[in-house]
Amino acid sequence: MANWYDYPQYFDMLFRDETAIEVAFFEQAFERFATRKVKRLFEPGCGSGRLVVAMAAKGYDVTGLDLSDAMLDYMRRKLQRRKLKATCVKGDMTHPAFDKPFDAAFCTYNTFRHLLSEKDAVSHLRGMADSIAPGGLYIIGMHLDPEEEYDPIVERFKMRQAGTTLTTTISVPESDLKKRLETLRVKLKAVRASGETIRIQSEFPLRLYTPTQLKRLFKKVDDQFELVQSFDFAYDIDDPLPFDKELIEGLFVLRRRS
Repeated sequence: MANWYDYPQYFDMLFRDETAIEVAFFEQAFERFATRKVKRLFEPGCGSGRLVVAMAAKGYDVTGLDLSDAMLDYMRRKLQRRKLKATCVKGDMTHPAFDKPFDAAFCTYNTFRHLLSEKDAVSHLRGMADSIAPGGLYIIGMHLDPEEEYDPIVERFKMRQAGTTLTTTISVPESDLKKRLETLRVKLKAVRASGETIRIQSEFPLRLYTPTQLKRLFKKVDDQFELVQSFDFAYDIDDPLPFDKELIEGLFVLRRRS
């Protein structure tokens, strides 16, 4: 069975319906919360580059970083097809380091949770603070665990694009609250117009955060970042939500302190 990361086109397809609403939110957040003009952008863990490409199409100077050669190659081809420019960097998001600071950065849909330890998460945030200019933003989005015990939800999606039908099932077969790790299992079945069927399954660990645990993490870097506002995955800039125990789909706007 194939690995998800070897088929970035399906990775891209799975999240395509979220792209426009995310891009709109980013631009609204830049206007409302940044205290500097936003031109240079950075996405750590950019995957297939759907957001890098979308923001490049808006005229931003964008850099995307990822460890997957297949994802980066796909992003380069997509940029070339659309006659767009962006910087594609192979690297680990644990220790981001760039010579010239960015005006804003974004890391959505649980990519932050690939940092599996508190040490790595703090290192990442410190590195991001060093890579973002004062007054610039870092927007982070992730699912949070309820403070009370719960049963993981199995999510299923079905979509069609350019003759390909993609069926996706996302589940959590293992969860260790003590170690604060869960295993995410992604199963995809892609049926192409030719009738060819590709089955893909990937499992990878993600770090768990309750709202309280994430607040504690942000507190460790509050000398460099201030939490400006919190939202959910509705991406409604006019509907901020309190960062409390009820917030399970968290979208956080951090601003680099001067």
